[in-house]
Amino acid sequence: MLDSFISVLLIDDQPTIGEAIRRMLATETDIIFHYCRDPTQVFQRVQEVKPMVILQDLVMPDIEGLMLVRFLRAKDAPTHDVPLIVLSSKEEPLIKAEAFKLGANDYLVKLPDKVELIARIRYHSTAYINLLKRKEAEEKLKEENLRLSAEIEITRRLQQMILPKAEELEKIEGLDIAGFMEPATDVGGDYYDVLNYNGRVKIGIGDVTGHGLESGVVMIMVQTAIRTLMTHNETDPFVFLSVINRTIFDNVERINSDKNLTLSLLDYENNCLRLSGQHESLILVRKGGEVEIVDTIDLGFPVGLEEDISDFLGETEIWLNAGDVVVLYTDGITEAENPSGELYGLDRLCEIISQNWEYSAQGIKEAVIKDVRQHIDYQTVYDDITLLVIKQK
Repeated sequence: MLDSFISVLLIDDQPTIGEAIRRMLATETDIIFHYCRDPTQVFQRVQEVKPMVILQDLVMPDIEGLMLVRFLRAKDAPTHDVPLIVLSSKEEPLIKAEAFKLGANDYLVKLPDKVELIARIRYHSTAYINLLKRKEAEEKLKEENLRLSAEIEITRRLQQMILPKAEELEKIEGLDIAGFMEPATDVGGDYYDVLNYNGRVKIGIGDVTGHGLESGVVMIMVQTAIRTLMTHNETDPFVFLSVINRTIFDNVERINSDKNLTLSLLDYENNCLRLSGQHESLILVRKGGEVEIVDTIDLGFPVGLEEDISDFLGETEIWLNAGDVVVLYTDGITEAENPSGELYGLDRLCEIISQNWEYSAQGIKEAVIKDVRQHIDYQTVYDDITLLVIKQK
């Protein structure tokens, strides 16, 4: 909290000048006058009185006046930002110019007029108070940014920690799986997961609106809800999505957020994928490179947008033969722009998958990401990029 009084420190070796200035300021009840006769003791006095304005004589026996100005304006000096009014016995343009060059804020010929001196003290002290307030606000903002950065880093690390590990994917019988996720910011809103519990395999992909801290937190909520339902042996896809929706709806309402997400879930068993939930179209590439598109628009509704989505849910089955490839993605891929503003598009994604269907899931993933990066070139990435490649063994 800034003091409502104006502390003024005069540095002058002549007591008569000190007394004259004190009398000029004595009528101003909000101005507290302090005097320092010995310039070598100035920093000690500064620590004691914490001046908001310094008045400094230029002619003193123990130190050259301009040198003292230089000391007062040193980068690490406690007086670096304190307004400094130089006092001189006469108007000397060259000395005045040098004083301003060294950092003085003002120049007065002594003894100055009382009204003018008080006015200048008030003017400079107001500017100093505003400077301190601005620095205080900047410091608070800096602290808040550091705190937010720490929260973002924690959320980012949590996201990375809950992504499926390569060794987990290798244990899933019948499927060759490779995943990729790259957030546009430190914290992404994309979600993908592959869970294997008691012989049941559930694959999920989603996209929370926006990106950043809130979207990342919602993404973690979704992953937790899905894993919780799996460990409770919930197998009905409609119940599964309805419960997840209600959980996310209640949570985003509780945190006063407007986030929601598209979400598709796939259950795999014996060469069959059961697909439910609304997200981007699923790409299916049959052995030989033939492409099929599975639209999910009628299989669900954005999660967290409405309290009850049970009436919107649907399911479809996809039978896989050896060598068939399923690709799940977020719109960060299809809507990726090149420097000319052209979108990558679904057709190009299908084409690159079709051309590389013979490769492993990892090889297909690498081919797609390489092609997307070539398309983006030096253009800024505005959305999270997520890709999940599933190949029937």
